[in-house]
Amino acid sequence: MSRVVGLLAGVVFAFFIAPSRAAVPGVTAGLSRAPLKIDGRLDDPAWADAGVIENLVQQDPHPGKPTPFDTRVLLLHDATHLYIGIIATDPRPARLAVHSLERDAGQDDDDHVTIVLDTFDSQRTGYIFYVNAGGARTDGLISPSAFEPSNDFNAVWRAQVARLPRGWSAEIAIDTQSLEFDPNNPVWGLNISRYVPRRQLTLKWAGLALNAQIDDLSRAGLLRGMGGLHQGLGLEVAPYGLMRSEPQLLTGHRADAGVDIKYHLTPQLVGIATINPDFAEAEADTQQINLTRFPLFFPEKRAFFLEGSNLFGFASGRYTTGFTPYYSRRIGLSDGLIVPIDAGVKTIGHAGRFSIGMLDVETRETAIAPAKNLFVGRTAYNVNRHLRIGALITHGNPDAEADNTYAGVDAIWHTSRFFGDKTLNLYGWAAKSYGDLPDGRTSAWGTRMQYPNDVWYSAASIHVFGDAFHPALGFLPRPGTRQYHTELDYRPRPATGLFAWVRQFQFDTMYDWVDDLDGHRLSSELQFNPFTGHTEAGYDFEFTVHRRFESLAETFEITPGTAIAAGDYWFNRYHLGAGTPDSWPAGVFVEFEGGDFFGGTLRQYAIHASMTLFQGRLRLEVDSENDYGYLPQGDFIQRLHQLGVGYSFNPNLLLSTLAQYDSLSDSIGVNTRLEWIISPGRRLFFVWNHGIADSVTDLNLARRPPVNALIVKLQWDFRW
Repeated sequence: MSRVVGLLAGVVFAFFIAPSRAAVPGVTAGLSRAPLKIDGRLDDPAWADAGVIENLVQQDPHPGKPTPFDTRVLLLHDATHLYIGIIATDPRPARLAVHSLERDAGQDDDDHVTIVLDTFDSQRTGYIFYVNAGGARTDGLISPSAFEPSNDFNAVWRAQVARLPRGWSAEIAIDTQSLEFDPNNPVWGLNISRYVPRRQLTLKWAGLALNAQIDDLSRAGLLRGMGGLHQGLGLEVAPYGLMRSEPQLLTGHRADAGVDIKYHLTPQLVGIATINPDFAEAEADTQQINLTRFPLFFPEKRAFFLEGSNLFGFASGRYTTGFTPYYSRRIGLSDGLIVPIDAGVKTIGHAGRFSIGMLDVETRETAIAPAKNLFVGRTAYNVNRHLRIGALITHGNPDAEADNTYAGVDAIWHTSRFFGDKTLNLYGWAAKSYGDLPDGRTSAWGTRMQYPNDVWYSAASIHVFGDAFHPALGFLPRPGTRQYHTELDYRPRPATGLFAWVRQFQFDTMYDWVDDLDGHRLSSELQFNPFTGHTEAGYDFEFTVHRRFESLAETFEITPGTAIAAGDYWFNRYHLGAGTPDSWPAGVFVEFEGGDFFGGTLRQYAIHASMTLFQGRLRLEVDSENDYGYLPQGDFIQRLHQLGVGYSFNPNLLLSTLAQYDSLSDSIGVNTRLEWIISPGRRLFFVWNHGIADSVTDLNLARRPPVNALIVKLQWDFRW
C-alpha cells in the first residue's frame, strides 16, 4: 500500500510542481555583423563575438566524470542564420570513426555531434541535427508522440568539418528561414551532445542523468538572444523538371514538371502547395519478408509528406499496437502502386500554444483507384509543460468511392522530474469512424504508460478497436480486437566483479496478448531475455525465449501453395544474436531463430555485414535472410538478399545502389541514384530502376514484368 501511495504522490508532485528554469543551463548567442565563411576551421573574426559553452560534460557511462574529449561550442546568429561552431578535442584523432558521408545516413556509429533546437521553447516539438567527423549531415523532427526522432525532414543548412592535430572541428550554418519559430520570443530550447563510439562515450550540455535522452526537450537548456531574426517575405518557390524513359511501356519517353510553393502565412504558420508532384527521386523501399497474415508497415520517404510530419503524430502509439490513424503512404499509393497526385496543400506550424497541421490532396483517377479528395486535420494544445491535448480528423477513402471519416482526441502527459530525475509518460486517446461502414462497433480507445529510464524500464497499455472501426487513411492491421501490452526491463551496469566486462545487461520480460471483442484469445506472446547485453568493448549479445499462441479462425496462405489450417497453435521459440563493435570500419551481426511454427518448425538465419573505406566515402552493406519452414501442409523456403553500395565524392555528391532479391518473386530489383546537392534546396537526381514496378512494397504482392526506367530530375529553390 505504501508503494501505491508513494507512486501517486510522485505523480501529483510532478504534475503540480512546475520545473524550475533557474537550474537549466543557458547561453546567449552572439550577433554576427556579416555572413561567415563555412569551411570548418572557425578562423573567421566574427567567432570572437560568439556565445560560448566552454565544455560538454560526460553523461554516459559515468555522469559528470572528466574525460580527455574536451568539446567547446560557439554560437552566433545573424538575421537569417544560426551559426554553431564545434571544437572537439581527441587524443587519438587517427581513430575517429566515420562510416558514411551520405545525407541523412544514420550516425549512431560515428564520431558526431547532435544539436537539438526547440524553437518555440515549448518542450514538445523540435528539430534535431547531426554532423559527423566526415561532414555528413542528418536532420529530423522531434514529436511528443514518437519514441525517437524521425529523420524525415530536410532543413536548409550547411556544415563543413576540418581535422585538427588533436581532434576535429565543425562549422554549421542553419538557415532559420527553413524553421518555424516565434520571432517575438528570443529564447529557444537548446541541447548539444557529442558521441565518441570507440569509447561508447556521450558528452552533453544539459540533462546529464543516464535517464536523459537528447530528444527529451524538457531537459534542454536555454539559447537566449535569438531576437532579430527575419523571415523575409516568407515565400519559397521550388519548381522541378523531370525526364523519364521507360522503353518497355507504351508511354516510352516523357517529360514532366511541377512546383512546390511555400509561404509564411504568419511568422509561425506556413502554407505549402504542390502541383503535379513526382517523387521519383525517393529512395526505394527496403523489402521485408512477411510470415504473418497482417500487412507490413513501411516508412514514408516523400518530401511533401515528410515536412511537418511531427505535428501530425497521435498518441495511439504504432510501436505497441501497429495502429496509426494517419499513415501518409495511404495517399498516392494503393497496394504499393503509385497513384498520381494532381495537387496538394498543407498548413503546418503554431499559433500560440496551439500546433496545427492540415493537409488536403487531390489524387488522379487510375485503373487501380478512383480520383479522390483526401483531407487530414490535426491540432494540439499545450496546457502546460507537462500536458498536451489534441484532436485528429481524416476524411476520404483512397481505395473506394465509399465515404469515410475518422475523428479522434488524445492527450500526452510527460515529466522528466518524476521522483527527482526520472521520466514518466502517460498517453490516452479515443476515436470513432463515420461513413459507409459495416454493422458493428465503430469506436476505439487506448491508454499507455511508459517509464523509460536507464536501470528500470516499464510500460503497459490497453487498446480496444471496434470491429467496424475503419480509419481509411490510417494503418490498422487488427480491427475488432482488444490488445494488451506489459513490459518490465532491468538494465544493470556492473562496474566490478565477474561481469565488469559488460557495459549494461538487459533483462526483459514482455507479455502481449490480443482478444476479440467477445473475450476469446486470438494471440499472445511471452518474451524473456535471460542473457542480453552490451560489453565495454562494444560487442552485442542476445538470447531471447518466446512462448506464443495463435488462434486462426480461417485458413491463410503463408506462401504460395502452403496454407495454414484454422485452429489453435502454440509455439516455443528462441532467438540468438551477436555483433561486433559498431565503431569498427567493418562489422557483422548474425542472428538465428528456431522452434515451433504452426504445427511444424521454422528456422531463420540472418546476417548483416558492413564495411566502410576511404574515410567513409565507400560504404558496402549486405543483408541476407533465409527462412526454412517445415509444416505438415508442406515445406517452404523464403530468401531475401540485399546489397547496398554507396560512394560519396563529398557530402553533397552521392552515387548509391540498392539491389534486392527475394525468392517469392524470384526477381532482382535495382535502384541506383546519383544525387548532387548543388546548394541547399537545389538538387539534381539521376535514377535508374531495374525490375522495380512502381514501388511495390509487399513481398506478397505479385509484381509486373521487370521494368527499366531512367529518370532525371532537377529541383531548384527560389526564396524571398
